[in-house]
Amino acid sequence: MTLQRRQFIKASAMAAAGAALAANSDTSAKAERAVDPTSKSPLPAISDVKWDKAPCRFCGTGCHVQVGVKDNKVVAIAGDRQADVNKGLLCVKGYHVGLALYGKDRLTKPLLRRNGKLVEITWEEAIDTVAKRILKSPKTFAIYGSGQWTVPEGYAAQKFIKGGLANNNIDPNARLCMASAVTGFIGSFGVDEPASCYDDLDVCDTVITWGNNPAEMHPILFSRIIDRRSRGQKVTLIDIGTRKTRTTQYADHYFEMLPQADLALTNGIAHLLIKNNTYDKSFVEKYCNFRADADESKPSLKGASITFERYKEKIAPYTPEYVSKLSGISVEKIKFLAELFADPKQKIVSLWCMGVNQHTRGTAVNNLIHTIHLLSGHFGKPGDGPQSLTGQPAACGTAREVGTLAHALPGGRLVAKPEHRAQCEKLWKLPAGRLNPKPGTHTVLMWEKFCTPKGAEKNVDTIWVQVTNPGQTLPNAHKLFLNKKKQNDRFLIVSDVYPTATTELADLILPAAMWVEKNGIYGNSERRTQQWFKMVDPPGDARDDCWMTIAVAHRLHELGHPGMKDKDGQFIFDYRDANNNPLDIWKWENYYKTNVDRLLYEEYRPFTHMKHKNVAPYDELVKARGLRWPVVETKPGKWTETRWRFTEGYDPFVQKGKGMQFYHSVSDDDRALIWFRPYTKPPEVPDKEFPFWLCTGRVVEHWHTGSMTRRIPQLQRAMPSAYIEIHPDDASSLGIANGNTVTLETPRGKLNLPAWVNGRGHPPRGSLFVPFFDESLPINELTLDAHCPISKQPDYKKCAARISLASSEAK
Repeated sequence: MTLQRRQFIKASAMAAAGAALAANSDTSAKAERAVDPTSKSPLPAISDVKWDKAPCRFCGTGCHVQVGVKDNKVVAIAGDRQADVNKGLLCVKGYHVGLALYGKDRLTKPLLRRNGKLVEITWEEAIDTVAKRILKSPKTFAIYGSGQWTVPEGYAAQKFIKGGLANNNIDPNARLCMASAVTGFIGSFGVDEPASCYDDLDVCDTVITWGNNPAEMHPILFSRIIDRRSRGQKVTLIDIGTRKTRTTQYADHYFEMLPQADLALTNGIAHLLIKNNTYDKSFVEKYCNFRADADESKPSLKGASITFERYKEKIAPYTPEYVSKLSGISVEKIKFLAELFADPKQKIVSLWCMGVNQHTRGTAVNNLIHTIHLLSGHFGKPGDGPQSLTGQPAACGTAREVGTLAHALPGGRLVAKPEHRAQCEKLWKLPAGRLNPKPGTHTVLMWEKFCTPKGAEKNVDTIWVQVTNPGQTLPNAHKLFLNKKKQNDRFLIVSDVYPTATTELADLILPAAMWVEKNGIYGNSERRTQQWFKMVDPPGDARDDCWMTIAVAHRLHELGHPGMKDKDGQFIFDYRDANNNPLDIWKWENYYKTNVDRLLYEEYRPFTHMKHKNVAPYDELVKARGLRWPVVETKPGKWTETRWRFTEGYDPFVQKGKGMQFYHSVSDDDRALIWFRPYTKPPEVPDKEFPFWLCTGRVVEHWHTGSMTRRIPQLQRAMPSAYIEIHPDDASSLGIANGNTVTLETPRGKLNLPAWVNGRGHPPRGSLFVPFFDESLPINELTLDAHCPISKQPDYKKCAARISLASSEAK
């Protein structure tokens, strides 16, 4: 099938929302529908509507929208034609993003649980409650945020907990979605984030999707491939996965593999490149070293150096026949992939997301995808390189770059390194020795401690959740979240926009402003930093997450916590105007009298220079639709972004004559690492009692836990509930028909949900799939909390399960 890019996007949007639109009479919805972003006309002339730019609120693609505001309400949305990322197009969620603000059950007042019931309190009481809870035991307090934090929000949280409380118990839910990508990049290149960019999709010859489904998860990026085909260009699409998806429908080749077999397949490709002498000898000799774990039973981030000969020995067992046995992919197809990478004339882009990252060997698979690109020389040229994708709008900009992880500091620094702590103490004007050298608790450990009775070791007893919904996203939720009910001494604070599975167990709820109800900065999957201004007021007493953090810090300062002072005795969030008058941004009435985002971002910006992640000045971001770092001043007043890192002629930090320079390499010699990482079995596999594989994921209509998209009528009507995909032969053998309620069980719990046979996705025999967006069908009560030993990212993609007709259906 050949579709033009715009046809593809419009078809995706209409399939999801078309039937529901006619019945909707909301003013904002009608205004959105009045915009046709595919037309050549300018933005529609809606009376008294003011337009401004913003990145979309949803995924990590970073599409820009034009937001139309009238009478303090978002009334129109259009794709931004000036944005390089999406060029005026939006997916179905993007076209409806304005409605995410206007669910009927917005949280508008602080709520405190008293005698089992939530009662309204004032903001003064709320801030005081949080501060006194922290003051009671600062070391057992934690912050849990996400890649939905804006850069200033995440930076403020970092400075508060690490610089003020000297406590490293902060982690984002990005630990659940892209931590393995981080460790993969660091292990291979010595520094995080992709070297390539979306431009590669416009010039590549082949796209390989490794266990991901961009047709639904990143449709704007996928549309670039469709668009090129419609213009007569040949773009080969190879889909490697454990089930057929909408991406498979557009693929030239589909290679179905067994769960965990990506480890074997990547090693098999490397084996053939070496055996056939078709690897890029010149590239490898100039720019690469070889690496493996000293003890394969104890995987590590940086491993130990090995010779090329030792690498050949380690990779030798991964013959096509052996790999075929492990993966279920035919010998011929394995050879086909190796021959593709062996062709120097091909330009190959690898795309991956959760299928690779949510993996008990996620770091290893990331390393191995980089390995086959490095070994074959398919790296560092336009259209030729690996590109990981992210699921959240600032998983890169906030979680990774600001470093809101338990082990990290801003700009790629580590709490364990004395020189990094000293640099941060200097930039934050803190007394020497303030920062704590011991990494805090990563996500799984944080919630395990929170939900476990106190033992000899002090547990986390207070968690402040901001911009995320762990009650629905944590794996093995009975263990990691619902057990909170049994811990009477634990205190859960939740800042959010809507009631969620997390607020169900909250002791204090703080109503938050959302998206264009506040200023913000995101950072997308291609290193693009994006800025927007507040356009409408939040409802009721909802306020910015960033302000909440600063207000709590100031209340602690008033209560005498010594960490809330810098080395000069000033409040750590003390900012002054040009006349040295205090701005007192901790007071809500003052917060928008100045641009707090600009203050915090410009304070943060010098942190980005050490790892050559130089982000653009704030005022440059205001003028642009995002800029890809490193951004350098090439002439006075002229700031230039970077499309391809490490390559001479594109990256301003590569020394002249080097050609390619991995200037933060693990081996300190400007070389990237080619890794050997062995195949290992999954931690849980099907057996007689639980004979099926279970995989979880997303759908195009909803984003993450659906707390926003399920409140958009068009999207909710288009996909009203979760379901379980099952192969028709499995359904037939079990007496299951389309729409029947089935009982799904794993060793951790069970769930009743409707069956979908021959639906949108097509799992193979012995495999099941359930999306996780539906709060009423909490699939993560069944998933596994086993995680990558390096990244600590859990595996949501494979565990053992069984299904049967629900008792109600059996009758």
